[in-house]
Amino acid sequence: MTFQNEFTTQDPEILPASPLVEFWNDTLAPKFVKYRHVLEGGLSRHSETVMPMLEIARGDHVLDVGCGFGDTAIAMANRVGPEGRVVGVDCCDAFLDIARNRPERGFAPNVRFQTGDAERNLGDAQYDFVFSRFGTMFFSNPVAGLRSMRCSLKPGGRMAHIVWRRREDNPWLIAARDVVRRYLPAPGADARTCGPGPFSMADEETTCAQMKAAGFTDIAFQRIDAKVQVGRDIEDAVNFQLAVGPAGETYREAGAQGVARRAEIVIALSELFEDVEAREGGLWMDSSSWLITARAPS
Repeated sequence: MTFQNEFTTQDPEILPASPLVEFWNDTLAPKFVKYRHVLEGGLSRHSETVMPMLEIARGDHVLDVGCGFGDTAIAMANRVGPEGRVVGVDCCDAFLDIARNRPERGFAPNVRFQTGDAERNLGDAQYDFVFSRFGTMFFSNPVAGLRSMRCSLKPGGRMAHIVWRRREDNPWLIAARDVVRRYLPAPGADARTCGPGPFSMADEETTCAQMKAAGFTDIAFQRIDAKVQVGRDIEDAVNFQLAVGPAGETYREAGAQGVARRAEIVIALSELFEDVEAREGGLWMDSSSWLITARAPS
C-alpha cells in the first residue's frame, strides 16, 4: 500500500531496525495481536484520558511513535483536521497491518503508517507534536530514542508520552508475575526480552534526567490512574498473562520447566482472578501511568 498521494510533503526515510525489533516481530507481535482486545482496551483508558490535555492544534503535523494498532494516530488525525497530518511509526509490521485496515481510518485520510525503529532516525524538524503511548519504555537506549523524538520536532515543538508508573501501582501486571514466580525462576541476564521493560521509566527523577540529556525542556509529570481490563473472563485473563508482560516473560524463558508446571500455574492464576472486579463484560484491575510532557528548544 502506498501513501504518496496523501500528503504534499514526504517524511524522512526510517533507517533499518535493530536486532531487538526482530524479537518484537517474531515473538511478541503475534501474542500482542492475539490479545489486542486486552491491550488496546486497557491502554486506551489512559490515552483517552490524556488526549484532551495534549497541546495539539488544528493543522499540526504530528508523529505517533510506537503507534501500535493505530487508534491514537487516528484520534490525533481527527484533532488536527484536514489541514494537518499524522504519521504513525512502529517496528511491528503486524501492528501496522491492523492500523492501516481499521474501519475508522476511512474517516482520517490525513494519517499514514510506516515501519521504522524510532531509536534510529525520525527525521529533523518535521513535526509540531510528537506522541507515544507506552512505547518509549522499550527503547534499548532511552536517551537515544528520546533524542530522536526531540530532533524530529520543529523548534519549540511539543511532545508527550505515557509510561507506566511503579510496579506496586500496577497490580494488573505485577500480581500475576508474582504468582508465576512462586513456581518458576526469574528470567536470567541472557533472557530475550522486549527491551528495558514496562517500568523502565517509572522513576520520575531518572526519566526527567534522560529527557534533559535528550535535549527536552519544560518537562512535567502528571499521574493518571485508571482501571484496565485484564481479560474477558478468568480463562482469558490467565492466558493473557502467560503470553505477554512480566508473567509471560517469566513463563516463556522457563521453557520446558514452565510447560511442566503450567497446570499448577493456571490454577494459581485462576484463584488470583477470582477476586478481581468483574463488570462491563470483563475483569478489571488498577493501573497507573505518567503523562510526561516537554518541549524542544526554540
